[in-house]
Amino acid sequence: MTVTAPRGFRAAGVAAGLKASGASDIALVVNDGPDAGVAGVFTANRVKAAPVLWTRQVVHGGVVRVVVLNSGGANACTGPAGFSDTHATAEHTAAALTSVSPRLMLGAGEVAVCSTGLIGERLPMQKLLPGVRSAIRGLSRDGGLAAAEAIMTTDTRPKTTVVRGSGWTVGGMAKGAGMLAPAMATMLCVLTTDAVAGPDALDAALREACRVTFDRIDSDGCMSTNDTVLLLSSGASGIEPTPAELAAAVTAAAHDLAQQLVADAEGATKQIAVEVVGAADEDDAVEVGRAVARNNLVKTALFGNDPNWGRILAAVGTTAAAFEPDAVDVAVNGIWVCRAGAAAEDRSKVDLAGRDVTIQIDLHAGDAAATIWTNDLSHAYVHENSAYST
Repeated sequence: MTVTAPRGFRAAGVAAGLKASGASDIALVVNDGPDAGVAGVFTANRVKAAPVLWTRQVVHGGVVRVVVLNSGGANACTGPAGFSDTHATAEHTAAALTSVSPRLMLGAGEVAVCSTGLIGERLPMQKLLPGVRSAIRGLSRDGGLAAAEAIMTTDTRPKTTVVRGSGWTVGGMAKGAGMLAPAMATMLCVLTTDAVAGPDALDAALREACRVTFDRIDSDGCMSTNDTVLLLSSGASGIEPTPAELAAAVTAAAHDLAQQLVADAEGATKQIAVEVVGAADEDDAVEVGRAVARNNLVKTALFGNDPNWGRILAAVGTTAAAFEPDAVDVAVNGIWVCRAGAAAEDRSKVDLAGRDVTIQIDLHAGDAAATIWTNDLSHAYVHENSAYST
């Protein structure tokens, strides 16, 4: 159930001392297959971390053999020195791996770098580089779970997945529990496959997957500086799926990981699906769903088990979507508390005792639909983020 489920991949996770807790904080994923295709999707935040700037360049080259990831520091807003640290990490990783596996003949341009943690501080390279060497020594086909654990920050559990194709496989790992907002959802994610697929096919599959999964989870409306999703192919299965088959498998893996991210969101007591139907087009459906998912009044109401549909309707009204206010219907956990923009069934019928909540919004403006996944806003979220840097 990890990045090493597909053939041709090894991984490792080790503790290098980047985290004061002593928990593991360096992960490595290595592609040993005959192919080394790659695709990537990155944060849309204009303030981008050094590893994002580096890895975008690497992905543009179309070949990635290694991904080195660290938690315990984002290496964001660190200026030219931070970028030099990322470059040094890639060079060191390539040289160290080549020394133990000469057949790889790696260059820094085949090494993607990802970082996560506190923004604004440089990484302690005197700890990070020895940690990379330690991770190289620990690489194995069974190292996927250790790698997933090493990239955790405020996550309470590792996130991994596997999807089986016909003779080929997609695996993956991700981290993320806060700053989950679209374009992309804040996270680090590595997806792997042993399918035969070139960079163009991988890029098409990954972008479609992100569009309907990671781009549609929205925990707190905050966009990170470090968001990175990578898709690597080893070609070790010898099987080339159709574009549709590849996209379906990658989307299934991404959806599974996205749901795990929302389920582990900081302080969350509710996992909420905002389903918008009857929209004029998909963009309208997404805009309405996102407006509701980001609305703090809605999120706090659900934390308090209050099906306050007026807050939902007010959030819908902040959008530019096509709809008539007196035509909108709203249901919470299957109870249509609002019909035609006014009160309908008794809100006391809504059962919010469980963790899962579904909000359905029918705009009656067309045939398009979309779902945004979010969570409630709790005391624990405020506490955790008020003390994050300390």
